[in-house]
Amino acid sequence: MTRVAAIDCGTNSIRLLVADAHPDTGELVDLDRRMKIVRLGQGVDRTGRLAPEALERTFAACREYAAAIKEHGAERVRFVATSASRDAENRDEFVSGVLDILGVEPEVITGGQEAAYSFTGATKELGPVDGDSYLVVDIGGGSTEFVVGADHVRAARSVDIGCVRLTERHLVRDGVISDPPTDTEIAAIRADIEAALDLAEQTVPLREARTLVGLAGSVTTVAAIALGLSEYDSAAIHHSLIPYDRVQEISTRLLHATHAERAAIPVMHPGRVDVIGAGALVLLAIMERTGAQEVVVSEHDILDGIAFSVAEEVHAAGKND
Repeated sequence: MTRVAAIDCGTNSIRLLVADAHPDTGELVDLDRRMKIVRLGQGVDRTGRLAPEALERTFAACREYAAAIKEHGAERVRFVATSASRDAENRDEFVSGVLDILGVEPEVITGGQEAAYSFTGATKELGPVDGDSYLVVDIGGGSTEFVVGADHVRAARSVDIGCVRLTERHLVRDGVISDPPTDTEIAAIRADIEAALDLAEQTVPLREARTLVGLAGSVTTVAAIALGLSEYDSAAIHHSLIPYDRVQEISTRLLHATHAERAAIPVMHPGRVDVIGAGALVLLAIMERTGAQEVVVSEHDILDGIAFSVAEEVHAAGKND
């Protein structure tokens, strides 16, 4: 077992995992797993730049994570940055800030790399599926990754339909968010999603896999609501099966609810209140496009894939010594 730290910095949240990992067996023992909503991607779709206040929120979380990594004594750290920092003109400012705080340079990965990490994290403990494959969908803040494979990635595509990006593009006018969204605004979000699914389907056979695995906060929040949880419970959510009918019911409810009604849902993280409707609609559209009757919800995702990649590098270096 190798003690590693993985940080996933997305458009909406930044997450830390410190774990003992064994890449050969697929065993991963969590020591510290935490998440903060920092909205790094605030306004990026409109301005093309990372906002100063978004950077400061992210750097504050990095300082907290640096202390946790030191406390646990991780052998190696990997910091992966995804959609928002790929798109930003001033990403060098972000990179230098992270390097100063954590001592490692953030790897601004491609959508394909993001997909591969997500697939590994989501499926390593599920094991191979005889004669079948998984479709793993990671619904993030700025983008959604689609990956098809069995024991390895066979096809992958990242498209720009994340819950934050869609919300800012269609529901925000002059800094004010629609409360609740209009039918016209919801239809515009849906049109964007359908166009992105058409794009993804050019590369990834979305309808081929029989098992749909859903990752990230939009999916786990929908699952928590479907399960009727009074508080967020990772153990209950992990590998739960949520049927299509429940996803349809919950997405409709979220899209037509007011901010106050969404905020009152017990399992709703405050940072997801305004963006969960768009995220739930992405999941619903994927299930309709693929014909999936249920989604396997995984709490293990890109963060776990990053941790395994670090452990594999440490093991490989040890074998070569």
